[in-house]
Amino acid sequence: MKTKISLLVVITAFLPSFPAAASVLTLNDALRATYTACVGIDEELTDLKKMAGINTAITGVGAATGVGAVAVGIKKEQIDKEIDELITKLRTAEQQRNNNAERDLSNEDKEEIVKSISSAVGGASSSSELSQLQDKSKKLGNWRTGLMATGTVANVAGTIIAAKNKVDGDLDAQINSCKESVSNLRTAIMQARINGEDVTEAQSIESVCSEFEYVDLSKINTRGKGAMISSGVGAVAGLAGTTTSAMANSKNILSQKNTDGTRSDKEKNLNTASNVLAGASAVAGGVATVFNATQISAIKKVAEVAAKCTGVLK
Repeated sequence: MKTKISLLVVITAFLPSFPAAASVLTLNDALRATYTACVGIDEELTDLKKMAGINTAITGVGAATGVGAVAVGIKKEQIDKEIDELITKLRTAEQQRNNNAERDLSNEDKEEIVKSISSAVGGASSSSELSQLQDKSKKLGNWRTGLMATGTVANVAGTIIAAKNKVDGDLDAQINSCKESVSNLRTAIMQARINGEDVTEAQSIESVCSEFEYVDLSKINTRGKGAMISSGVGAVAGLAGTTTSAMANSKNILSQKNTDGTRSDKEKNLNTASNVLAGASAVAGGVATVFNATQISAIKKVAEVAAKCTGVLK
């Protein structure tokens, strides 16, 4: 009687393991499940890598146009300073002429003074030079505005692409399903080996596809998010800079002068703000480009695993 009870206890203890054993897939079923779960992941990752590459080029444009806008803005500032200096000289010469006209001097003395003043400021050529410098400043201002507008468009596009270019729920689920199927294949191989079946091909597949266990998908999304934020910052700075630059170069602002005829403080401040915003846009575009480039690297590592897995399955 005691022997029967002990045997019943042993059987009861091992009963929970029977369903698990019965759930082990056959080798062929496990291979089919692995094929279904793992094939196609490499294609999804190829699309991600392609879009990251495109976005790298786009944000590169944003960074380059920002740098160009800064260079143009600095050149414009130099020209504007030359304009102010020339206006000051012309105003001083005009004032001296007026003062000398009122003085009791001989005509010869007056002519000599006028000649010396004209020589100091360049005479009639100074007016022509002033006009040329003002035209050049105007063109440089328009170029800066155009470059910043182009950079803004690039950064907006970069923000949109980066927001979409990530491992979504479907791809993440597929990769997890692949990992699970490889785990089941590993169990099936053990059972098949016990049954005396040939597991050479299955072992090769399991060995290659098990590398999915070591891939880090979070890096893809983290770097994509970094690119999105940086491009967004570049877009905001670029839009503000485009608006500010256009205002600085408008007729209304250019017509406002100080009492001595030089640029108004408002014009100077707007130009300074434009240059600063152009610099901020350039930096943000550069950071976004780096994030996109490193995202490509992260995608490539996972894609290599996926490509090898697909290769052995096919």
